[in-house]
Amino acid sequence: MVTGVQTCALPISLPTELFGDLELIQSKQIEEREILSVADLTDDKIGQEICVRAHAASVRGKGKCGFLLLRTQYATIQACVFAGGDIPNAMAKFVQQIPVESLVEVYGTLAKTDKPVTSATKQNMEIQIKRCYVVSRAQPTPIVVADCQRVSEEDDEGPASTDKTRPHVTQKARLDNRVLDLRTTTNQAIFKIQSKVCQYFREFLYTKNFQEIHTPKLIATASEGGSNVFEVKYFNTKAFLAQSPQLYKQMCVVSGMPRVFEIGPVFRAENSFTHRHLTEFTGLDCEMEIKLHYHEALNLFKDLLSNIFNRLLAECREEIDAVKAQFPSEDVVVNPIILPFQEAVKLLREAGMKMDDYQDLTSELEKKLGEIVKEKYNTDFYILDKFPAAVRPFYTMPDPENPLYSNSFDIFLRGEEIVSGAQRIHDSNLLLKRAAELGVNLDPIKEYVDCFKYGAPPHAGLGCGLDRITFLFLGLKNVRRGSLFPRDPSRLTP
Repeated sequence: MVTGVQTCALPISLPTELFGDLELIQSKQIEEREILSVADLTDDKIGQEICVRAHAASVRGKGKCGFLLLRTQYATIQACVFAGGDIPNAMAKFVQQIPVESLVEVYGTLAKTDKPVTSATKQNMEIQIKRCYVVSRAQPTPIVVADCQRVSEEDDEGPASTDKTRPHVTQKARLDNRVLDLRTTTNQAIFKIQSKVCQYFREFLYTKNFQEIHTPKLIATASEGGSNVFEVKYFNTKAFLAQSPQLYKQMCVVSGMPRVFEIGPVFRAENSFTHRHLTEFTGLDCEMEIKLHYHEALNLFKDLLSNIFNRLLAECREEIDAVKAQFPSEDVVVNPIILPFQEAVKLLREAGMKMDDYQDLTSELEKKLGEIVKEKYNTDFYILDKFPAAVRPFYTMPDPENPLYSNSFDIFLRGEEIVSGAQRIHDSNLLLKRAAELGVNLDPIKEYVDCFKYGAPPHAGLGCGLDRITFLFLGLKNVRRGSLFPRDPSRLTP
């Protein structure tokens, strides 16, 4: 067995042994050698001598042959060793006995294959191993990562697996062993896409002169006057985890910051077990001054989301296809339209659905409306404008023509709501009046109410959930698949 690769002089001196377990890497010396990931292996490197460090996703072999499927994120490649010549039989045996999920380091030639390797994402190439070392040896795993690539009958959503020879991995088992579950190529692609959503969100807003803010998550009272909050001990008093940055982002606009946004955690103490609700999620929030009409904000937000979705479709094709391999879905159709709420009510009634003029949309009504809009307008992305005032928060600006409606909107994707937005009340007298009408006690948020006494600009904003955008854009059926470490009423670990 080797004692490790610990050199600092050039040229690099590799161990005399061709295989074995490396000594624990403790950063003893600075080393100069290029270690690639699987994703780095491109056609221009075919024929070159390379070094790759990756997880052994699968291990197989017989006799004098050994095969590894190497994985980094959502990229995989076959690596093979054949005993003979300079390669001893013991090396092939060593490769065959590497525990699955071990972190390995292989040296060899990147070669073009005669026929596609269908089990790998890099199908036209393979690594012909000349040296192989185990960097970190895996112990037996409670779940098999390869099994997590399938949707089982026992999963809460999605089609049943047709492979009856492999164990079913339930959603609970996946989440209980989340680190292993996250190693699947599907999950690696999901959270690469989620990262891109945040990147595109920021980039677009920066071009529109927004600035990023960071509001407190420990607050003295239930934000927005709501009751669904988590109470925590705060020295000799109590505090709450913020339901949203709503009040603070408005206060920032009133303070003289005309356009602000935030990406941060949001907490909702809702004892809800649905496919789209979590008790903690990442919120994407914007607030901006308007000059004459809240549609200035609505149209900017429409363009923001359109930009995000179109960039994902154009720039994340490999990742989207990796997700589709496990969770088949059609690409989102991004052809945004704006529908008045009253028009949506009319469409639903024409389809045989019962609905009052001023009621909120239920999940059933949302999905039905999504089907109608998709068929009628060929889009998965639409905006409902002018929601009934009774179903919006007290700080929402009433419609000037009909106070039973409001200057507010929701944005939908694949028949489910992803964004809630509105013009806010910026007049202190009107704010007090609306709060009184709705029975909202404003004493706990006095600082927020008072800020509108000092010359507040008209403004509008939105809030949406990153996890919800992720799972609906990718058609994942359950928000937990779009959350890195999901939190719901029954889960606080890992």
